[in-house]
Amino acid sequence: MIWFDATLRWVSYVLIVLGAALALTAALGIVRFPDTLSRMHAATKPQVVGLILILVGSAIELRGHGNVWMLILVGLFTLLTAPAIAHLIGRTAYREQRGRDGLLLINELGDEDD
Repeated sequence: MIWFDATLRWVSYVLIVLGAALALTAALGIVRFPDTLSRMHAATKPQVVGLILILVGSAIELRGHGNVWMLILVGLFTLLTAPAIAHLIGRTAYREQRGRDGLLLINELGDEDD
């Protein structure tokens, strides 16, 4: 059983490092991308997947401990709130007209009367 524990430990290390690498690429995308819509994409997709990988790696490392349920709750709340936050940021950016002109191919919000 020692080899099983060592294997799980290495799997958790790999997941944590992969998650941290995805979070780093998300942070670089937020800093480097030119407009809000591009930054929003970098802030939601790799950041959430990176966090989930880190949480799964931490849960494997803490298996059998009471804090695993807290990690599950953090992951669930992140998965539930990230799409809503991204939607609100995108709508606000569109209404504020801070994006580049001609960036959107289909403008579904163009006929709104606010």
